[in-house]
Amino acid sequence: MIPFSPPRIDDRTVKAVEEALRSGWITTGPRTKEFERRLAAYCGVDRVVALNSWTNACELVLRWFGIGPGDEVIVPAYTYCATANIVMHVGAKPVLVDVLDDFTMDPDAVRRAINPRTKCIMPVDIGGLPARVPELVRIAEECSPLFTPAVNLRVAGSNPQMRLGRALVLSDAAHSFGARIDGRAVGAQADITGFSFHAVKNLTTAEGGALAFHLPEPFDPEELYRHFNTMSLHGQSKDALAKTRPGAWRYDVEFPGWKCNMTDLQAAIGLVELDRYDHDTLVRRRAICDRYDAAFAADGRFLVPTFSDGGRTSSHHLYMLRVREAEEAQRDAIIDAIARREVSVNVHFIPLPLLSFYKGQGHRISDFPNAYAHYSREISLPVYYDLTDQQVDQVVDAVKEAVSEVLG
Repeated sequence: MIPFSPPRIDDRTVKAVEEALRSGWITTGPRTKEFERRLAAYCGVDRVVALNSWTNACELVLRWFGIGPGDEVIVPAYTYCATANIVMHVGAKPVLVDVLDDFTMDPDAVRRAINPRTKCIMPVDIGGLPARVPELVRIAEECSPLFTPAVNLRVAGSNPQMRLGRALVLSDAAHSFGARIDGRAVGAQADITGFSFHAVKNLTTAEGGALAFHLPEPFDPEELYRHFNTMSLHGQSKDALAKTRPGAWRYDVEFPGWKCNMTDLQAAIGLVELDRYDHDTLVRRRAICDRYDAAFAADGRFLVPTFSDGGRTSSHHLYMLRVREAEEAQRDAIIDAIARREVSVNVHFIPLPLLSFYKGQGHRISDFPNAYAHYSREISLPVYYDLTDQQVDQVVDAVKEAVSEVLG
């Protein structure tokens, strides 16, 4: 059976984790701090904070910005539920908009959705292709006269909503670490960018996430880093590493925070992955996707994904193939037929309006025709470092045979 997306675990990974275990530092420590420094350098930003998941990292952002009941956050209808779930966690309302043919958020739909209650725009990079983030930042700036900041909000001695003066652009880059926009790594375009290092991601720390800060003046990256680090540790003013210095045991609790720090065990894996990311991991993933393109692009039954467009370059996280003439039930039958051929595939994603909770909130899939059209015929094919060319060809054969079996 060809699996869908196993993590890359080799002797180098195992050795790095063993060294972390033997060092005595298994919670947040020197490896986590080094991982943060190297992530910031990679993304071209001053500061990155490493945390335990994309979800908790980006929920902290909403809480820091003071988003809550009565506020709205614009998200694409085509995304994983975490994007909208965190909006619900803080008591705000997710406002869904449709997507473009490349699966990413439609900027025109965002412009139509902005109103005085809009506090945040959350584009999602799908399959590794970045959303049109610079355009969305411009829209947020142009619509700043509509922005109504909370006047009684105080975070670390200031009101971030009043300081920014517009809707925050928080990029969901869970799929796109290593992707580029106009030649710059993702992380240096949105106000804040959230990454995921989950087990199936290009760069994994088993579980994990990070925030890259790129807010304009007068925001201070060092101040942001300190505040989010404190937020992730119950509001405690010192982490475990800081308290190890002689006489530095005393700490304070500045506010009732949360608990979502990254550990050195996770960072040990991440440092190995980061070291070989550009020259090894991305090279192999790109080669796999190119091999799929060569097999499917000239076959009129299929629509291949976009990996480069208008200054955007994908991280090749997913190969999101669409079967042109398939309806949803036929797509499902094709997946069953592929499985019978010992190949694991997936679907990214079930749009939010089709999920029971969000359907119960009044969202209708008929309002998002592009999201449904993409979903109903999409099949994600295996892409992972250890997938061989021979296995890629087996996947291709299984897909084509399955489509012929179901569609004729």
